[in-house]
Amino acid sequence: MEMQGRMESQKRRGRSNEDLVSERTGALGCVGWTIVILSGMFVVLLFPLTIWFCFRIVQEYERAVIFRLGRITDRRPKGPGIFFILPCTDSFVKVDLRTVSFDIPPQEILTKDSVTVSVDGVVYFRVSDPIASVANVSNADFSTRLLAQTTLRNVLGTKNLAEVLSDREGIAHSMQSNLDEATDHWGIKVERVEIKDVKLPHQLQRAMAAEAEAAREARAKVIAAEGEMNASRALKEASLVIAESPSALQLRYLQTLNTIAAEKNSTIIFPLPMDVLSHFMRK
Repeated sequence: MEMQGRMESQKRRGRSNEDLVSERTGALGCVGWTIVILSGMFVVLLFPLTIWFCFRIVQEYERAVIFRLGRITDRRPKGPGIFFILPCTDSFVKVDLRTVSFDIPPQEILTKDSVTVSVDGVVYFRVSDPIASVANVSNADFSTRLLAQTTLRNVLGTKNLAEVLSDREGIAHSMQSNLDEATDHWGIKVERVEIKDVKLPHQLQRAMAAEAEAAREARAKVIAAEGEMNASRALKEASLVIAESPSALQLRYLQTLNTIAAEKNSTIIFPLPMDVLSHFMRK
C-alpha cells in the first residue's frame, strides 16, 4: 500500500510538471510569430554567416532547455548532439545530468535528550527533469544544498544520542526520503545520503568513557564471583567423594607431596591428618 501511494504521488507530481510546462509552451501570439518569421527570414537571407549561430552542440551528459521569446519551446530538452536554434529569438540553458556530490557542513544539533552534537554528511543527487530544474527553481544545486542542511537538523532533532550513534543507516534513509520528496518538484533525484561523522563534546566523551569503564569493572567482578561460586561447588562435591573413602585422602596427600618435590624445594611442608596425631596423643 505504501509503495502504491508513493507511485501515485509521483504520477501526480509528473502530471503537474507536465501541466506547468504545457502552460509555459503555449502559443506565442501574433506578435511572437511575427518576430519568429522575421528571424527566420533573416537567417535565410544571411545563410552563410548565420549558420554558425544556429547550430549548437551539447555533450552526452548534458541537455539543453530552449526558450523562444521567453517560453519553453518543447516538453523535452534537446540533446545530446547538434540542435538548431534561431539566433535572434531563441536562447538555451545547459543542464548537467551527471551525479553531483557535496558535503554537508558540520551542524551543531540539539538531540531529543538535550545533548549537543556536531554532525556532517554527504549527499549524492542528479537532475532527473532538466526542464523542471530550470523553470521551477532559480538554482537547483544551491537550493538542494540548503535543503540538505535543514533536513539534517530536522531529522536529528527527533532522535536521542543513542539513536544518532547507532542508527546511522536509518537516519540516512529518512533524510533521503525527505529530500527526494521535497526536490521532486525541482526535477532533482536524491540518490544517496550518508552520515559521515558524529562529534561529541570532550566532557561527554570522558563521561561516557568513565561509564563504560565502570560497566566493564562491574561485569568483571560478577564473572569472578560466579567463578568462585562454581569452584566452591566443585570443591564441596570433591570433599564429599573423599569423605566416603579415607584412603582417597591419603592418595591426595601423596599426590601433593609429589607435586611439591618436583619443584626442588629445600623445605617441604607436609600436612598430617588429624586422625594420626590423635592416635599418638591417646598413648
